[in-house]
Amino acid sequence: MNINFAAAWATAQTLLTTVGLNVLGAIVIYVVGRWVIGFVLRGLQRLLLREKFDPTLSRFLGNTLAVVLNLILVLVILGNFGVQTTSFAALLAGAGLAIGAAWSGLLANFAAGVFLIVLRPFKVGDFITAGGTTGTVQEVGLFVTTILTPDNIHTFVGNNKLFSDNIQNFSSTPYRRVELTAQIAEETDPHQAIAAIRSRILNIPNVLKSPAPEVDILSFSPTGPTLAVRPYCSNEHYWQVYFDTNMAIRDTLCCAPFPSPVQVYGVKQMSAAAGN
Repeated sequence: MNINFAAAWATAQTLLTTVGLNVLGAIVIYVVGRWVIGFVLRGLQRLLLREKFDPTLSRFLGNTLAVVLNLILVLVILGNFGVQTTSFAALLAGAGLAIGAAWSGLLANFAAGVFLIVLRPFKVGDFITAGGTTGTVQEVGLFVTTILTPDNIHTFVGNNKLFSDNIQNFSSTPYRRVELTAQIAEETDPHQAIAAIRSRILNIPNVLKSPAPEVDILSFSPTGPTLAVRPYCSNEHYWQVYFDTNMAIRDTLCCAPFPSPVQVYGVKQMSAAAGN
């Protein structure tokens, strides 16, 4: 069998040239497309920033537009290789149904993200507890919400987990109550201890005068009454007031005329044992 090498080489050259041009065209389309997408996204962010759109909505719109534009870029590149984009779109729709059934959790996260944007239980910058995580909201994405915890760790929580769980938003009100307790001995005059602690707390920086700090008997135990110590402060000063209040309780009750409840209780137990 005779092989026409000249004809085969000519065919190969034509094929390689066509493929090469298609690959080169795809590279050019990708580079230009990515530049255009970046330009459009930056322009959108500048527009939303100038119009003072909410940061939560701005980031969500930016992420959604980025996904749509990148999908269009993929379709254009496939069209450059001669793939019928209409058939591909139908194939993509069919695959989407199958993927949707398999990745229902992913789609649930996307739907929950939309509801989080619409219903607005929190926004970027709010301090929340949701989905078992406590921290400051950094971003509400298409599928996950980024939360920065107090120990400076970025935590990514699925939107569906947030939306289906209880959400506590500590930033939605102008102030917050610090919850602490103080143990006093049974021999201690509770009125005197309450007055001393309340006076000391009022001198702590960033403790609000209105509403006034609450110091009252919360419960009783064998060692003596337990006091509820509850100063109010803005959310940004919560931990500073929390730790300063703890120190104020210690400094107030460690000295006379307030005996240690543990020591008093221990002496009573020893006396009772000796009596028996």
